Amino acid sequence: MATARRPVALVTGASSGIGEALAHRFARAGHDLVLVARSADKLQALAATLRQQHGVRASAVPADLSQPGAAADLAAAMKRARRPIDVLVNSAGVLAHGPFTGMGAARHQQLIDLNISGLTALLAQFLPGMVARGSGRVLNVASIAAFQPVPSLATYAATKAYVLSLTESLSEELKGSGVSITALCPGITATHMLEAASAASTELQRLPGFLVGSVDDVADQGFAACMAGTVVCVPGAINRATVAAGGVTPRWLLRRISGSLVRRMK
Repeated sequence: MATARRPVALVTGASSGIGEALAHRFARAGHDLVLVARSADKLQALAATLRQQHGVRASAVPADLSQPGAAADLAAAMKRARRPIDVLVNSAGVLAHGPFTGMGAARHQQLIDLNISGLTALLAQFLPGMVARGSGRVLNVASIAAFQPVPSLATYAATKAYVLSLTESLSEELKGSGVSITALCPGITATHMLEAASAASTELQRLPGFLVGSVDDVADQGFAACMAGTVVCVPGAINRATVAAGGVTPRWLLRRISGSLVRRMK
């Protein structure tokens, strides 16, 4: 008698931070994993840990998703391996903090290439197969920054606003298809990305501890929302209150408040 196939979750940005925490969460729920990031060594170590701790199949596929053609190459590799992807977790992303004019054009383009172009290319590669099979889930990691202007994180916030808008649009297009899509919008979260940004920013170093969320809590809530087919998930009571307040605050006032907070932190 044939045994049932475990669902397969492909997690990008899996070598650290929210992506790594989500990989653990999906493995704990019995998903096989395809782990994608640039760092082969970290991916191999994570794959071994997931196999040992959860008894699932986990494979490491190093890739730089900011590069043109990377998503197509990844999809082709999954097709050759006959591994249909049941859950696509778009967690790969990059953050840069500082004045817009203080960053070079190449740095802005790096954020766009990964946070927008890479994510969109992956959706274009894997969503059609899910729709054809009549089942599948997508979890796009956006940010609370998607809901409001964020001076000193202007390009990053804009890329996450794109992710949120795209997710909400696709949630309507996919209705009745058997495929759900979720935007996970965490606030400031204790990850290596935050540590790296804080090292170069005195403003980020002054953040009060109660504003920094747990990466495991974010992963737990993101997993639950993805499995439930929730379109937008904002982890944390403070973050949800911020989003709710922003929804009824005039845009001009949001800009003034954000700008004032940044200037006071300098």
